[in-house]
Amino acid sequence: MRKAEVFINPTVKQVVFQIRYPNLFFLESKIGDFQLKIMNEFPVSSLLFRRQLLFSNLGLKENLEDPSQNNTEGVNAKIWQFRSKDDVELNVLSDSLDISSKSYKTYNNSSGDKKFRDIIKFVVDAFLEVTSVPIINRLGLRYIDECPLFEKTNDQLNKSFNTSFNLDRFDISTAENMDFLTTINRDKYKLRYAESLLKQDQDYKIMLDFDGIAENLESKDYITNLDNLHQIISDEFFATIKDPILDYMRKHKT
Repeated sequence: MRKAEVFINPTVKQVVFQIRYPNLFFLESKIGDFQLKIMNEFPVSSLLFRRQLLFSNLGLKENLEDPSQNNTEGVNAKIWQFRSKDDVELNVLSDSLDISSKSYKTYNNSSGDKKFRDIIKFVVDAFLEVTSVPIINRLGLRYIDECPLFEKTNDQLNKSFNTSFNLDRFDISTAENMDFLTTINRDKYKLRYAESLLKQDQDYKIMLDFDGIAENLESKDYITNLDNLHQIISDEFFATIKDPILDYMRKHKT
């Protein structure tokens, strides 16, 4: 296992946690109790409505071809949204809960000040205490990293990354965009990995997107599964980057 390190210039731009659970018809009556438990950390709250379409079961072809037919009806999904002082966003719906942050730079490193694992545990423990949800249908942990591409050449890409791009066939110096996507099994977990060439202003970057998934677990085991997913993502990240990116993360921005 790689030695833990807190980088002063990390490439991670966003981290997202989500759990999905059976539709809780009673959730609205419990949301006030949940809000009180998290209010010190998430003092800003709002109620949002998201328009959804429900399709009657007329078959895939009919639904895709004309979703504006009379076989649809509109419903509003309630979203209870909470924000922390450092702009961590928490969304609670009747069938899911998600936490997203652009400020947390370490998952659980003891030398880091802000740990994403801590805020996840604080929120989910409070939610489970209020709702007593026994099962989680799906647990997801996603990291999105934007890495520098110091020079848009095959040689530089290979120096900086164990890339998944087929450079023998498609020279990156001629590419305006390039994408790779796969979903693989890691024991009882799934990992969705995406690698993309992005242009921002006049610079090109490599975006790495790691999405770990656990399914059908008991709620009491969520933190163990979360730690396992993070380890899988961490291993894959450090298997993807090479020394030039590590050096970049260890230096202050200029």
